[in-house]
Amino acid sequence: MKVLVINAGSSSLKYQLIDMDSMEVMAKGLCERIGIEGSKLTHKNTAKKSETVFEKPMKNHSDAISMVVDALVSPECGVISDMSEIGAVGHRVVHGSEIFADSCIINDDVKKALELCSPLAPLHNPANIIGIEACEKIMPDVPQVAVFDTAFHQTMPKKAYMYALPYELYEKHKIRKFGFHGTSHRFVSQEAAKLLNKPIEDLKIITCHLGNGSSVSAVDHGKCIDTSMGFTPLDGVIMGTRTGSMDPAVVTYIMDKENMTAKEVDLLMNKKSGVYGVSGVSSDFRDLTKASKEGNERAALALDMFTYSVKKLIGAYAAAMGGVDAVVFTAGVGENDAAARKSIVEGLEFMGIKIDDEANNQRGKAIDISSADSTVKTLVIPTNEELMIAMDTKRLINNEI
Repeated sequence: MKVLVINAGSSSLKYQLIDMDSMEVMAKGLCERIGIEGSKLTHKNTAKKSETVFEKPMKNHSDAISMVVDALVSPECGVISDMSEIGAVGHRVVHGSEIFADSCIINDDVKKALELCSPLAPLHNPANIIGIEACEKIMPDVPQVAVFDTAFHQTMPKKAYMYALPYELYEKHKIRKFGFHGTSHRFVSQEAAKLLNKPIEDLKIITCHLGNGSSVSAVDHGKCIDTSMGFTPLDGVIMGTRTGSMDPAVVTYIMDKENMTAKEVDLLMNKKSGVYGVSGVSSDFRDLTKASKEGNERAALALDMFTYSVKKLIGAYAAAMGGVDAVVFTAGVGENDAAARKSIVEGLEFMGIKIDDEANNQRGKAIDISSADSTVKTLVIPTNEELMIAMDTKRLINNEI
């Protein structure tokens, strides 16, 4: 089976075509500036290692999907001869609220439920729905599957996901911790079990998805029991431009002192804060590392704050699970920044977490970077959310358990 994976944004659309027999990506690409002047599709044929750019107006997501289809079957840059070769489409959907605890085959009832979830992710879910409807229009006979960022975290116990607000606010508005990056946390925790050659049901794993957006999860015997992102992706670890956890009274204090509206403070916390706000340099950790080495104290402070916030969560989640067997680093920073990994685990030797410096300097592959005398494994595992989406899609279409 070949599965087309779609990740639709408000004005963009990423895709991958994956052969589920070989687990290989046949083609991938990005549609940019949908509905905006200057729209284009960048299509990569992975077998030929070729890249083709199509500059053509895309009025909407249906136009974008049509262009993707044309590229996939193109004699020049395509990878399939006919669209009938595509067995299913898997869609990344950001928010499933409490309605969806697993991926599901999309039908009219599911689409109605997705609409109900949209107020919780107003920038993402409507775009995800548009992508689904566009695929239905272009490929009406191809089954579609929704895979939710929030679903993996639906196993959290109530004590972990509830906020200490009046209970009726949870009942009326579903104000609670949802967590995000769930597809990534699920993938790397499963891959960690494979790397350790142990059943995931026997393991306590802390997964650290660290990038411009970051989150940490406690995965106890294959199930998420806590995660750092909350009602929105703003909570938890300090991020590229997001504050991470802080005293909520700071919000009203800033509004009063700076005469800012709620929307202005929301923009400040999401787009102008994090390591970017502290450093004044960049939200890119590579820029911060360079600036820190050149003596920029605020860049060094931003990096220290970031690694400290992750370190605290590792300790907290080990306590929550009553121990830990493995700590996993993934995503842009987690997979590629050896200095950040080293800084995070320094001081955790009392927990049995020790890394080997030589192993830690490797990148680009799944690897155990633990030292020989470490009692807790430290792993680096490249995430692959698209493959996880494709695997879920295949499972549901084939009625696999």
